Amino acid sequence: MADVVLETKALTKEFKGFTAVNSVSLKVQKGHIHALIGPNGAGKTTCFNLLTKFLVPTSGSILFNGKDITAVKPAQIARKGIIRSFQISAVFPHLTVMENVRIGLQRPLGNSFSFWQSESSLNRLNDRAMELLAEVDLETFADTITVDLPYGRKRALEIATTLAMNPELMLLDEPTQGMGHEDVDRVTQLIKKVSAGRTILMVEHNMNVVSGISDRISVLQRGALLAEGTYAEVSSNPEVMEAYMGSNTGVLEGAHA
Repeated sequence: MADVVLETKALTKEFKGFTAVNSVSLKVQKGHIHALIGPNGAGKTTCFNLLTKFLVPTSGSILFNGKDITAVKPAQIARKGIIRSFQISAVFPHLTVMENVRIGLQRPLGNSFSFWQSESSLNRLNDRAMELLAEVDLETFADTITVDLPYGRKRALEIATTLAMNPELMLLDEPTQGMGHEDVDRVTQLIKKVSAGRTILMVEHNMNVVSGISDRISVLQRGALLAEGTYAEVSSNPEVMEAYMGSNTGVLEGAHA
């Protein structure tokens, strides 16, 4: 097995008697795109919230590069190199595309909130910002006010701002949610492109995306780990197919999470 970047051991989260995440043990290997899938209410986003410490686990542990980070606070999680994007695009709408990426670049420098700095002193970040925009095919939009970007391009910008924080592990929460086919294809290829030399854990409902780029897939059902393996393995698993029967379409056709 390749190096394990992220590992959970019997990770559990209970809410007043309801178990949202039930003894989930995951291993995310370095350099992989690892997808977390499952029907509605399976516990996928709750699992993400536990990994980034937006929620505190009831029990179990989380290890990052072999070190226990279960008690680490959210800001420290980010500093360690675990950076998350959200279902809802989290960019500054009234700044330009370039300015959004530049804010991400300031964070590792320790001056994220130094808005008193002169414009010229921040211009040294522009070359790196343009490199990141080129990586996500947004260089021609550098001076565009973000609110004017098409939805799919905003998600691309969010990936660029995530990359600006130099993540070792990127957590992508429903990166193609709400997109048309063209944007889905663009963002899927973008994720594949930026995964080079990085590790990605993503929650994704679109099975075409999952089958196209995932190295490994973990399937959750009612908060518990139901199956794990390649797309071919999990999509032919009778328990997985049964879990998706309540959806309008089967797992092979693109069931919604």
